[in-house]
Amino acid sequence: MLLVAAISCVLVLTLNVSSERTQQGAETAGLNALLIMVLAAVAIFAAVATILSAYAGSRRSRNQRNNELQDLRRRLASSEALIRAEPQILVHWEQGRGLEIVAQSLSGIAGLPSSHQELLRFGMWLEQKSAADLKLALDALFAEGRAFNMILRTMAGGHLEADGRAAGSRAILRLRDVAGYKRDLGLILDHQKKIARDVRSSRALLNALPSPAWLRDGNGRLTWVNKAYVTAVEAASEAEVIAAQIELLESRQRRVIERKNKAGQVYEERLGLIAGGDQKAHKVVVIPLADASAGVAIDVAALEQAQTALDRQIAAYDRTLDRVTTAVAIFSADRRLTFHNEAYRTLWQLDEAWLKTGPQDGSILDRLREDGRVPDVANYREWKTRLLSCYADVKELEDLWHLKDGRVVHVAAERRPDGGVTYFYDDKTEALSLERRYVALSRVQGETLNNLKEGVAVFGTDGRLKLFNNAFAKIWRMSQRVLASTPHIDEFVGNAKVLFDDGHTWQKIVKAVTSFQVARSQLEGQMVRPDGSVIDYAATPLPDGGMLLTFADVTDAKAFERTLRERNEALVAADNLKNRFIGHVSYELRTPLTNIIGFSELLASPHMGDLSQKQREYLDHISQSSTSLLSIIDGILDLATIDAGTMELKLSMVSPRDVIDATILALRERAVSADLTIDVAVEDGAAPFEADEARVRQILYNLVANAIGFSRSGGLVKIECWRDEGDIVFAVEDNGIGIPPEQQARVFERFESRSQGSEHRGAGLGLSIVKSLVALHRGRVNLDSKPGIGTRVTVRLPVRPAGSQLLEQHEHERAPAYANNLDAS
Repeated sequence: MLLVAAISCVLVLTLNVSSERTQQGAETAGLNALLIMVLAAVAIFAAVATILSAYAGSRRSRNQRNNELQDLRRRLASSEALIRAEPQILVHWEQGRGLEIVAQSLSGIAGLPSSHQELLRFGMWLEQKSAADLKLALDALFAEGRAFNMILRTMAGGHLEADGRAAGSRAILRLRDVAGYKRDLGLILDHQKKIARDVRSSRALLNALPSPAWLRDGNGRLTWVNKAYVTAVEAASEAEVIAAQIELLESRQRRVIERKNKAGQVYEERLGLIAGGDQKAHKVVVIPLADASAGVAIDVAALEQAQTALDRQIAAYDRTLDRVTTAVAIFSADRRLTFHNEAYRTLWQLDEAWLKTGPQDGSILDRLREDGRVPDVANYREWKTRLLSCYADVKELEDLWHLKDGRVVHVAAERRPDGGVTYFYDDKTEALSLERRYVALSRVQGETLNNLKEGVAVFGTDGRLKLFNNAFAKIWRMSQRVLASTPHIDEFVGNAKVLFDDGHTWQKIVKAVTSFQVARSQLEGQMVRPDGSVIDYAATPLPDGGMLLTFADVTDAKAFERTLRERNEALVAADNLKNRFIGHVSYELRTPLTNIIGFSELLASPHMGDLSQKQREYLDHISQSSTSLLSIIDGILDLATIDAGTMELKLSMVSPRDVIDATILALRERAVSADLTIDVAVEDGAAPFEADEARVRQILYNLVANAIGFSRSGGLVKIECWRDEGDIVFAVEDNGIGIPPEQQARVFERFESRSQGSEHRGAGLGLSIVKSLVALHRGRVNLDSKPGIGTRVTVRLPVRPAGSQLLEQHEHERAPAYANNLDAS
C-alpha cells in the first residue's frame, strides 16, 4: 500500500509539474520541477524504506518484494536522470545533517571548483561581496525559510545564478549558469558597481587633494566640489556651495573657459585667485566632457617662487661658468646646443649669434673642421661618429686634441641624465709647456744639487729621506744604495753616529724632523767631528710639512776664518794704537802751537815795538800756519773723541741765520782774497732747531771752506737753508772744478785729500768731520758733483732729536712774547 501511495504521489507531482510548465515561464517552471523531482526522489526513498520494513515484518513472498524493489529502483533512476538532465549543482540541507551536494553537473564556469569540499567553501572561490551576500541569504533561508535568487561572481570573473528554497525542515540551494538576459544583467551590474566604486574612489581622492576641484553640468552650474574648494571659498560645507553656487573663479574668467570648452579645447592657464582670503597664483585646468566639465585650480605660488629661485640659481651658475677658464658646452638629448660659456666661444672663435640659434653638435664640429680648429685625422667621419657616441654611451669620453695652431686641448664629454651631453674643453697648451719646463727645471735642479758642495737632504712628514745629493752622501760617507732606500731619520742617525757621536745634537735634529708642531723653527749648529772636520748644519721646515737638512764641510773656511780673525784683531789693535798715538801727539802739539800763536800775536801788537814789513809778513805766515795746524789738530781730536764715543752734544736752540752769518764772518777774508761771491738764501720757515750750535758752525765752516778752496776766481758759492717736514736742510753749492765720479765715494774718508788741479790742499779731514758730526746729530749728508760744473753738498738735521723737549720749551717761551707783540700792534 505504501508503495502505491508513493507512486501515486510521484505521478501527481509529475502531472503538476507538466501543468505548471505550461502556465509559468520556462525558468521558474524548471526550478519548481526540479524541486518537485527532489521531493519525489525523497518520497521514493522513504517508500523504499517503508517497503523494506514492511517486507521484513509482513514476511511477504520474496518474489513480490523483489518485483517491487526493482520497480522502485527504476523509478529512482528515472528521477536521478531527470535531475541531471540540466547542468546545475544541487545542495541539500536537512536539519541535523548539514549541507550535502546531491547533484553536480555544472562545469565550464571560470573560477568554479570541481571538488565538493572546495565547492562548499564559498568564500574561497566567490568574490568577497558575492560570498557575503550568499552567506546572509543562506542564514535567512535556514532560519526563516526565506527564499532568494541572486547573481554571484567568482574570483575569476564567472557568473552563477543562486536560487534557494525551503520545504519544511529541508532546504535546497541550486547553482546554475547564467544565460540570456540574466548574463547581460550580471555584466551590467558588475560594470555599474565598478563605475560606482571608481566614482567613490575618484571623489575621495579629489577630496584629499589640497587643490580646489569642481564639476559643472551642461548649464555651467556647480554639481560637486571637493573639500579644498569649500575651504578656498570659505564656505561651511559642500551643500552650501552647491546651493548658493559660490564661485571661485570670476565671471570674466568663467566666460573665457566656457568659450574654450565649447570649442572642445582644454583650458589651461595661470590665474590669480583669491583662496582662503589670500590672492595666489593658480594653474587652472578645465576639461570639457560630453555634457559637463571638470576643473581644478593648483596652487603654484610655491612653484613660482621655486622657479624664480631656480632661475636665479641657474643665472648665477651661468655667470660662474662664464668666469671659469674651462670652456663648457651643454647639448640636449636632440644634440642641440643649450648653453655655452664665454670661454667656449673664445676658445673656438665662433659667432655668438650663430651659437644662440642652438646648432647641432655635428654642425659645430663641421664648422670647426672648416676653420681648421680640429685635429688632423685620417678618417674624419669615423672620428666624428666616435665623438658623438657619447650620447648613447654612459662612459665618459676623454681625448687630447692637438690643433694645427699648436694648441693642445683636453676634451671631456659626460652624458647627462636627460640624455644630453656636457663637454669640457681645457686648453692644456700652457700647462703642458709648464710641465715640460718643470721637468727640465727639475733636471737642472737635480744636476745643481748634485754639484753643490753642501750636502742637502729632504725628509718627508713620515720621517723618511725623500731627496739627497752627492755631497750629502760624501759628507756622511754613505752609499747611494743605502740612501736611495728612503731610510728613516733614526736609521740615518744610527749610521752617521759612526762619524759624530753626539747624542744631544742628533736628538735636536731628529726632533726637528719628526715634530708635529704647527709653528716649527729653524735649527742651526756646528759639528766638530773627531777627525778634525767641522760641519755646519741647518734644519729648515718646508711648506709641505717636510724638513730640509743641509750639511756644509767648513773645515777649510774655519781655518781661514781663524787666520782672518787673528789678522783683524791685529789690525784693530794697530788702529787703536795709531789713534792713541795721534791723539797723544795732537794733545802734545796743541800746547806749543797755542804758545806760538800767542807769541805771534804779541809780537805783532804795537806794544812790542815797530816791525819791518818783512817781519810783519813772516809773523802773518807764522800765525796762518799755526792756525791751520791747530785746526787740523782740533779735527783729529774731534774724530778721536767721536771714535771713542765720548763726544757729547750740547743741545740748544740754534738759529739757522746766526750760524750762517758766523760762518760767513769767519771765511769772509778768504772769499775776498779768492774773489768769490757768497749768495745766502734762507727760507722764512727755517725756524730755530735743536742742535749743538758749535758743531753746526763747524759743519758749515768745513763745507763753505771746501767750496771756497775748490772754486775758481770770480766764482759763486751758494748757501741755502730751508725746512723740509721734520728736518732743517743746509745746502752749500759751488761752481768750481767738481769731483770725478770714481772719487766721490771716498771724499768722506779720513785723510782723503785731492787738489783736483786747484791750489787748495788740505789734510783731508773736513768732510770726514762733517759726516761724523751729522751722524752724531742723527742726520744725513749727501754729495752731488759733476766735473767742470761744481759740487753741491746737502746736510739734513732733525729739528728735534728723539726724546728732547727743548723745542717745546722754546715754543712755550715764544708764545707770550708773540702775544705781547700782537697786543702792541
